[in-house]
Amino acid sequence: MSAVSTAPATARDARRGPGRPRNDVINDQVLTAVLELIDDKEEVTAARVVERSGVSRAALYRRWPSLTTLIAAALDVGREVPPTIPSDAGLREAIFAMLFGAATEAGVTDYPEERFRQRIRLVMADRDLQKAYWSSHVSRRRAPIEAALRAGIGQGVLRTDLDAEACFDLIAGVFYYQIVVRGERLDDEPTRARCRAALDVAWRGMLVTG
Repeated sequence: MSAVSTAPATARDARRGPGRPRNDVINDQVLTAVLELIDDKEEVTAARVVERSGVSRAALYRRWPSLTTLIAAALDVGREVPPTIPSDAGLREAIFAMLFGAATEAGVTDYPEERFRQRIRLVMADRDLQKAYWSSHVSRRRAPIEAALRAGIGQGVLRTDLDAEACFDLIAGVFYYQIVVRGERLDDEPTRARCRAALDVAWRGMLVTG
């Protein structure tokens, strides 16, 4: 692969800003370029990323081994791994607060709804991208809630026969259904109320009874 750059050295250096490590700046340029292509509903190709970012093709592939891994990384920009749920917190309230926070508040400014919908479109059209995004990003964000569910099982609050991963799939699916199937917005109160009601049904089924 030949090194191609559409921006002169002075322009690329100007983007760096004082005191920023060059690698971080290059990463930011590339990820920004990919997100711009996604937001503009353009196909993400190596040539277009090189043209828009001013980063060489060689530098691109030194950082991401394939376009699939690059797009997966770009789709996660603006999303953070949730914090660990304290063991002394009310389990139900803490998990519900984290789910609603991840679904709405954080995404309002850093992860716009249109990008979320573009993400769904892209991953559903490309199984390799879907798997890459799952393994490199989505699975990490599930970890705190899955750990809290396992803690609840260990504390005798939740049933011992529960599978924490399956429980997460169940409760997270409540939110995805509203957006993907019903076409609702998660910052609308009727939608949030519907999610709470569904989560309460699931939670009652997870609790130890008797």
